[in-house]
Amino acid sequence: MYQQEEIKPYHADGDKGEQVEQMFDHIAPTYDKLNHRLSWNIDKGWRKKAVRQLQPYQPKRLLDIATGTGDFALQLAQTLHPEEIVGADISEGMMEVGRQKVRAAGLDGIIRFAKEDCLHLSFADNHFDAVTAAFGIRNFADLEQGLREMCRVLRPGGHLSIVELTTPVRFPMKQLFKIYSHTVLPLYGKLVSKDPIAYRYLTATIEAFPQGERMTEILKRTGFSEASFRRLTFGICTMYFATK
Repeated sequence: MYQQEEIKPYHADGDKGEQVEQMFDHIAPTYDKLNHRLSWNIDKGWRKKAVRQLQPYQPKRLLDIATGTGDFALQLAQTLHPEEIVGADISEGMMEVGRQKVRAAGLDGIIRFAKEDCLHLSFADNHFDAVTAAFGIRNFADLEQGLREMCRVLRPGGHLSIVELTTPVRFPMKQLFKIYSHTVLPLYGKLVSKDPIAYRYLTATIEAFPQGERMTEILKRTGFSEASFRRLTFGICTMYFATK
C-alpha cells in the first residue's frame, strides 16, 4: 500500500484539506497568470493531449476533479462537446474565477461547478462516462481514497485522464528542473501571488508524488482494470490514462 507523505501548506497542525482550501482561495486571483507564465504556456498543450485521449470514446457526462479555475473543463467542453461537465473543487475562490470564464465562453449551460470533498464525493456510483484531473490530485490528503472515489463514480468501461506535474528522471532536465522549482518558481510565485508559502508547498508536492509505474500500480489497486502513462516535455509532466 502506498504510504503518502503528509505535506501541508501552512503548519503542522490542522486538517490538510482546510489548509489547501485556504491556500487556493488566497492565490485564486493570480493563479491562471502564474500557471501560464511559470510553464511558458506549455500547460495548455499538456491539457490538450489529455483531452485527445478521451476523443475516441465521445463521453457525454464528465467530472473534472480539482477543477480549479476550470481550464481543463473548458477544453473538454470545446473539444468533446459533451452534454454535461461538473467541475469539482474544494476552493470556492478558484471556482468563482472558473464560473466567470465559463460565462464569458457561453458554456454555462454545459459546465457547472460544485464544491466537493474529493475524498468523499456526493455523486452516485457509475454516473460519469469520464473523469479528468489536471495538476490537482497531488494535493489530496489521501491519494488512494481520492482515486477510489473517482473510480466509484465512473461507469464500468469509463475512462480516467490525468495530467500531473512530475520531476524529470534524466540528466540534465532533472538537475535543471530542481534548480528552477526551488528558486524561480517560489520566488516569482511569492512576488505575484503575495503568498510566500504556496509555491514552495506546490514544489514539495511535486517531489513527493508517486510517478510513472508507481502511479499506474496505485491506479490498478484502487479499482481500475487498465492503466498507462506517458511522460511529456522531458518528464516535467506525466499523463495517465486508466479504464474502469
